[in-house]
Amino acid sequence: MWVGVEDAFSLGANARIGAVGRISELGMCAGEVCPAASRLAPPTRHHPPKLMDIATIIGLQNRDGGWSYRKAGSSWTEPTVFALLAQLCGQSDAQSVERGFTWLRAAQRPDGGWPPSPSITQSTWFTAMVALLPRDALGGSHHASAIGWLMGQTGQETDSFASRMRSELLGTSNPRVGWPFFPGAAAWVTPTAMSILALEKARRHLNSNGIQKRIEVGRQFLVDRLCKDGGWNYGRSNVLGVDAPSYPETTGQALLALDEVELPRLRNALDAAQEQARSCQSSEGLSWLQLGLQAHGIVAASPARRLASRRLVDSALWILAQSALRGHNVFLE
Repeated sequence: MWVGVEDAFSLGANARIGAVGRISELGMCAGEVCPAASRLAPPTRHHPPKLMDIATIIGLQNRDGGWSYRKAGSSWTEPTVFALLAQLCGQSDAQSVERGFTWLRAAQRPDGGWPPSPSITQSTWFTAMVALLPRDALGGSHHASAIGWLMGQTGQETDSFASRMRSELLGTSNPRVGWPFFPGAAAWVTPTAMSILALEKARRHLNSNGIQKRIEVGRQFLVDRLCKDGGWNYGRSNVLGVDAPSYPETTGQALLALDEVELPRLRNALDAAQEQARSCQSSEGLSWLQLGLQAHGIVAASPARRLASRRLVDSALWILAQSALRGHNVFLE
């Protein structure tokens, strides 16, 4: 699961990981924290929470114009972006959209980036998410500042001695440079994929060789992170000699960012993504897989059972994925 910042902070998680990581589902049952706890009470049957439609998402907008991860919470950047992206897929409320963009403009930091929420004083990878929104709706200067911030970010390992040595041994003149969750950290798959998608959109408005080169290097980073099983992990494909497993959400995100890439290695990735879609356990993971596979002209098969939607972001992603299956992929337009 792709965990949002409010979730991670509420668990006392280390904010230095960008408040994003693969941890157990929030709001988890006690048995997931302590197996013995699940035996203290008889099991109860419950139906998975239903996906929200766009009208419900609009109705959850906070008074300040933003959206929260969960009902009655404070406004955060990520759910606000997803709520606005979902409204781009068809049914929308003009007043709601303008209030959302007003909140985002006010949340932008002086360095051009966006924090996870206004209470956090550091720009992070959520800047890429905001830059996926229409340039004209966000505002030309706000969008340009966001792109400038993204162009200035690289993974910490880029300048390390080990990284330079690796490039020399492999005979590669250009390092495989990705994006971190926050400045000064190592590069990861999710922020790299979202940054590539944001720069692809910016390239249509800005005639810059630098942007195109950065996109290509970022894609090299993603290809380099392909796991042995064909998909993508959050980070490296191999750690201390142990092959890392791939996950549905990161596999879908990487395929989405590699929509213009044709490589023999991607054939295995597409096969792996289709297999993951058939056995996926979360609506979020399935939505990312559908988005990524659709970018390569493939319609992903869905699991037989209905998947749970526990957050607003899950429902917004589902709306975006269904729109992509109808030929309207907001990440690529």
